[in-house]
Amino acid sequence: MHPVFRWTLALAAVGAVAGWIVTSPDSLDGEALNALASAPAEVSDGERIFWASGCASCHIAPGAEEDDAPILAGGQAFATAFGTFYAPNISASSEAGIGDWTREEFATAVQKGVSPEGSHYYPAFPYAAYAKARPEDVAALYEFMKTLPEDATPSKPHDVGFPFNIRRSIGGWKLLFGQSDWVFDQPENDVVAHGRYMVEALAHCGECHTPRNPLGGLEYSQWLAGGPNPNGKGKIPGITPAQLDWSDEDVFYYLTTGFTPDFDSAGGHMTSVVSNLARLPEEDVRAIVAYLKALP
Repeated sequence: MHPVFRWTLALAAVGAVAGWIVTSPDSLDGEALNALASAPAEVSDGERIFWASGCASCHIAPGAEEDDAPILAGGQAFATAFGTFYAPNISASSEAGIGDWTREEFATAVQKGVSPEGSHYYPAFPYAAYAKARPEDVAALYEFMKTLPEDATPSKPHDVGFPFNIRRSIGGWKLLFGQSDWVFDQPENDVVAHGRYMVEALAHCGECHTPRNPLGGLEYSQWLAGGPNPNGKGKIPGITPAQLDWSDEDVFYYLTTGFTPDFDSAGGHMTSVVSNLARLPEEDVRAIVAYLKALP
């Protein structure tokens, strides 16, 4: 064998091993696990986190109502340029949902995008945002979700073609785009800091209102500036001060009622967002308004 060819094979083998290592699913580190294990878990707190995080908006069955105890059977379709993703069953069912998950497995899924079986979840699940959530909030969310109804509906497999159906490649996507730092890193006061937590971590507003690059990563330099709808139909508006000149009260009223200053109303997926935010304490929504107004 020619030396050049031998070296090429060796380098290819080393590259394959390195690629396998860096794309491997990652779990929570020891510090995070300790914080999670020792976190108090109040079901009432978990209910607030549940609505702030929009869990029901994606995971209730198509056409179902978001009542106080939603059935999280999954099944809603989310069309993208990479394929169609279907929200899975995350009810308390041990057979079809997450009923037999441990707190650690739940947190690893929510904040690392890794299943209890050790495979990557697609980033249609906004774990890059949830990675910023506090351990006590994740623990409380886990406890609350255990109180919701069970449903035995099997999760529907995603309709994703090659090469996006190679789950291992998502590890590379996470390395490139799984940012866990705050986007707005200089909140001017505690209210804005709380709003940042609500917007960037729990409500994951950037997942819809920030444009994406060709690989589906968020363009953080255009944070909340709006962009094409992932399903290819229409555009999602920007919500920075440069694009939204509503007063604080206008924004607050819209987020809690769905009505705009021009007597229009929220449509599409935003109707679910409004329904969720309307269930939160007023100070949470006021903090979201303060954050949006404080953006550069």
